Amino acid sequence: MDALYCLPCYLFSKKPIGRPGSDVFISTGFNNWKKVKDGMNCPLICHEGKEPNSPHKIAVKCCEDLKNYSRHIDKLIEKQTSKELENNRLRLKTSIECARWLAFQACAFRGHDESLNSKNRGNAKYTSPTIQNEILHILASNVRNAIREEIRDAKFCILVDEARDESKREQMAIILRFVDKEGFIKERFFHVVHVRDTTALTLKNEICAILSRYNLRIENIRGQGYNGASYMRGEWNGLQALFLKDCPYAYYVHCMAHRLQLALVTASREVKDVNQFFDHLVNIINIVVGSSKRNDELQHAQTEQVENMIASNEIETGIGANQIGTLQRAGDTRWGSHFQSICSLIKMFDTTCKVINTISEEGANYKQRGDAEGAYQVLTSFEFILILHLMKEIMGITNVLCQVLQQHSQDFLNAMHLVSTTKLLIQKLRDDGWEPLLASVISFCEQYEIDIPDMNARYTKGRGRYRRQDDDLTMEHHFRIGIFTIAIDFQLQELKIRFCELTTELIILSSALNPKDAFRLFKIVDICNLVKKYYSQDFTEHEQELLESQLQHYEFDVIKHPDFQNMSTISELCRGLKISGKSKIYFLIDRLIRLVLTLPVFIATTERAFSAMKLLKTRLRNRMEDELLADNMIVYIEKEIAGNFTIEMIMDEFYSMKNRRQA
Repeated sequence: MDALYCLPCYLFSKKPIGRPGSDVFISTGFNNWKKVKDGMNCPLICHEGKEPNSPHKIAVKCCEDLKNYSRHIDKLIEKQTSKELENNRLRLKTSIECARWLAFQACAFRGHDESLNSKNRGNAKYTSPTIQNEILHILASNVRNAIREEIRDAKFCILVDEARDESKREQMAIILRFVDKEGFIKERFFHVVHVRDTTALTLKNEICAILSRYNLRIENIRGQGYNGASYMRGEWNGLQALFLKDCPYAYYVHCMAHRLQLALVTASREVKDVNQFFDHLVNIINIVVGSSKRNDELQHAQTEQVENMIASNEIETGIGANQIGTLQRAGDTRWGSHFQSICSLIKMFDTTCKVINTISEEGANYKQRGDAEGAYQVLTSFEFILILHLMKEIMGITNVLCQVLQQHSQDFLNAMHLVSTTKLLIQKLRDDGWEPLLASVISFCEQYEIDIPDMNARYTKGRGRYRRQDDDLTMEHHFRIGIFTIAIDFQLQELKIRFCELTTELIILSSALNPKDAFRLFKIVDICNLVKKYYSQDFTEHEQELLESQLQHYEFDVIKHPDFQNMSTISELCRGLKISGKSKIYFLIDRLIRLVLTLPVFIATTERAFSAMKLLKTRLRNRMEDELLADNMIVYIEKEIAGNFTIEMIMDEFYSMKNRRQA
C-alpha cells in the first residue's frame, strides 16, 4: 500500500478532530501525491498546523516525552521514593543524635506538657515517645552486648546494692567486675531492676534472670561484693550464702569502704568526749550556716580577714588563692565528710567565732542568743580545740584510705596493704603524736586567745555534789589518757575487728603474687596452695602440675626482669605481663592473677549508679518506667561505650526491629 502516515499522530492522536481529511495521516493514509507540490497548501504543511497547540504538535510532544526515559512514570515514582527515603534517614539520624546527646547529659526527652499549645515541650521534637524509647533501648542493648563481649568467657564478680528511687520503688543495681583482655580491671554498670522486696531469695532470682538473659553463667562468678546488711552477708540464708551453694568459688567480700565507715562511726560513739564533740560540731555548723543571712555574714567576715592579711603581707595573692568558702556539713553516710567539716572549721575558726559572738549579742530572740552563747563557750574551750585537732590527725590518716578505697580499678591486695599502712600510722600517732599535738593545740589557743589550763593541776570530774577529784589525776592525764589514747585505741580496735580478713588464708596466699618490694613475698608453695584450696575448679590436675614448673621459670625470668622490679600492685603486674607478651608464656600464672584481681574491694560503683539515678529520675520525672530508667542509666553511666556506636548501626537496628516505612 503506497500511503504516508504521521507516526506521532498515529500513536498519540486519540481520534480525528472532525474536519475533512483529519484522519488521513492517522488511519486512511495520505496518497494524493499531486498536492505535495502545492506550496503552502501542501497537506503535509497543513497537517502540522500553525497554532502551537495543534493536534500534530501535541502528538509530537507526546512522542518526545515517550523517548525521554527519565520522564517515565515509574522513574518519577522511583525518584520521589528515593528523595523520601533520604529525608526519612536524615530525620532518623537527627533523632538518634538528639536522643544520644540527651541521654549523655541526663536530660529529659519530653516535657510534662506535650500538648500542641504548650510552650515548654520536650527537648527531642519531631519524634513520638515510642520512637524515642526505641532508640534509647537500642543504645542500651548495644552497651550491654558490648560489655558482654568484653567479659567473653572470663570469670567475673557481681557487685550489688539497692536503694529507693524518687517514686519509692526499690531498685537493685548490678555491677560486673572483671579483668579485660588487656589486663585492666573493669567495673561496668550492667542493669538496674525493680525488686518487690529485699529478701535474699528475691535478689538472687532477679540477678540470675539478668545474667542468664545475656548468657553470663553463674558458674563463672568468682566474687561477691555487698554491704554488711544481714540479708546480704548472712552465712546461712544471706545472698552470698545462696550464691555459694550454686558456685562455691564465688567468695564474698564485705565492702571495705563500708567497713571503714562502720569502724569510724563505732569508734567515735564509744568515746564519750569524742561523741559529744561531734554533737557540738554539728550544732555549731548549723548555727553559723543555718540561714542565708548568717552564711553571708560568715563570708563577709572572711573577706575582711583576707583583705587585712593581704595588706599586712601575711598571705600571698594569686589566681585561685584565698577563695571565700563556708563551713562544710558532715554527712551521716559519708564519714569522710567529717574530715572536710573539721578542716573547714579550723580554717575559718576566727570568722566562725566572730559570727557566733554577733548572734549571741544581736540574735532575733532569746533562744538564738542562748544557743549561740552556749556554742561559743564550747567552741572556745581547750578540750574542744584538743579533740578538733586530734580528729583532724586521725581522720587525715583514715581519709586517705577512704578515698583510695573508692577509686576505680583498685585491687584487693593493694587495698589490704593500705589498711595495714593506715593502722601503722595510727599506732605511730599513738606512740609519738602526743607532744606534737599538744604543742599544735597550745599554739592554736595562743593565737586565738583561748584559755590554756595548767596541765599539772588536778582534774575535777563533774560538778556540784557529784564532782570527783583524784589527787593523782592531772589535767594532762585526762587529756592524754582519757581522750587522746582512748580515742586512738578504740580506732585501732575497730579497724582490726572490721578488717580481720588480713589474717585469712586466702589473703595470705594471694599476697605471694604481689610484686611490691621486688616480689618480696613470692613463694611457689603458697601460690600452689592458693590454687589447690581456692581455685581448683579453674585448673585441671595436669595444669596444677604444670603451674609449678611455670613458677620456677617465672621466678628467674619475670621476678629478675628490670621491667618488673618497680611494680607495686598486682594490677600493674597483670598489665605488664600482657604488654611484654609473657602472659602467653606463663598463661597459668596470668589466669591466677586475673582470678585474684576479680575479687571485689568496694561497692562504690553501685553508689555512683544511684547518684546517676537521682539525676535521671527526679521529682518531675518520677513516673519513669523501670525499663526506661534502666536504659537511661546504662547509656548515661557507660557513655564511653555508647559513644562508639555509629549512627548507621543504630539506624539499621531500628529498621530491623519491626515493619516500618522506608527509613
